Amino acid sequence: MDLTYAEPEEHFRERVRGFLRANLPPGWGSPGYVAPRGDAAVDFLRDWQRRLYDNGLLGLEWPREYGGQDATLVHSAIFGEEQARARAPQPLNVVGVYLAGPTLLAHGTEQQKHRHLRRILSCEEIWCQGFSEPGSGSDLASLRTRAELAGDHFVVNGQKVWTSLAHIADWCMLLVRTDPAAPKHRGLSFLLVDMKTPGIAVKPLRQMTGGAEFNEVFFNHVRVPRENLLGGLNDGWRVALTTLMNERGAPVISVGAQYYALFAEIVDLCRRTRRRGVPAPSDPLIRQHIAQLYVELEAMRLTAYRAFSRIIRGEAPGPEGSILKLNWSETNQRMQEFVMALQGPASQLTEGSPYTIDRGRWQFEFLYSRANTIQGGTSEIQRNTLAERVLGLPRAR
Repeated sequence: MDLTYAEPEEHFRERVRGFLRANLPPGWGSPGYVAPRGDAAVDFLRDWQRRLYDNGLLGLEWPREYGGQDATLVHSAIFGEEQARARAPQPLNVVGVYLAGPTLLAHGTEQQKHRHLRRILSCEEIWCQGFSEPGSGSDLASLRTRAELAGDHFVVNGQKVWTSLAHIADWCMLLVRTDPAAPKHRGLSFLLVDMKTPGIAVKPLRQMTGGAEFNEVFFNHVRVPRENLLGGLNDGWRVALTTLMNERGAPVISVGAQYYALFAEIVDLCRRTRRRGVPAPSDPLIRQHIAQLYVELEAMRLTAYRAFSRIIRGEAPGPEGSILKLNWSETNQRMQEFVMALQGPASQLTEGSPYTIDRGRWQFEFLYSRANTIQGGTSEIQRNTLAERVLGLPRAR
């Protein structure tokens, strides 16, 4: 595995760094900087994505005819690394850029590609992912939302849940059951649904952080044109696997850099903290904890590079995706728990209190981290996947 970059690639890295220095808000990433939330966050992230697009830093490996840059996966990896190191925000249309776009490129008709891809990158249209249901989360193929073909339209009835950004989305990748008599993986279809279609109702779900970017979505006799079928009829599981593989693969190379940047902030906080009247790093248990986190992060970084090496060789994604998901989600929770312990009684204070450390941003991140081991596949599911499909262990009965 060669971890070096060619000279043109390093020039590209410098261009990315220059863009980030010029476009991130003053103070971004400094202790106590609190990013915009709620509606202000939507406006900020929309503007941020348009800047990325206008500067040729989105859809790097997409064909130019669809708004991309005809660059390589290595360029995408470099951008991801630098974005993570600067703790720069993701684009607003993160579902569109990293999930819907690659799925359309793999399975879409020319009409569908030209209709959607450029608008995804420019943030003209926001996308959401309609997969999970109240009774079909980890076992996605058991979903029950129905779509019946009636002439030149599908008529959709059912419910989705945990649908990120559905409250502001223009389009939805919707996985539905079109053949209830077929085995559960073979009776599914993948639809592209205009969220302004009559019969769609969106209900935000308030989280313990105070945010509400997740939603329930209800479909009541929603008519979807047959031309919005992505892939073949009853071939939705194959199309959905492309989406799911990109869900694992999109952050693969940046995951190490992202959590190293967070680790550096935690070390800085540790140096600024006094416990029992002395600097926190003088405590051998704290130093031991920091060292253990470093070991875990280094293992994560090398696993990410191994996964990326497989991808650029043109091989199918391997078990590294599940390993990384399990690793980063649980490591981040341990990092956030360490910060709460480091703050002592101050950890009970939240944003808005004048006595918080770093304006309370750590409390928000601690609360948000609780979702890590649920979103994108629970830790239990990841362990089952690795046990059964990698280690060859028998299924639990």
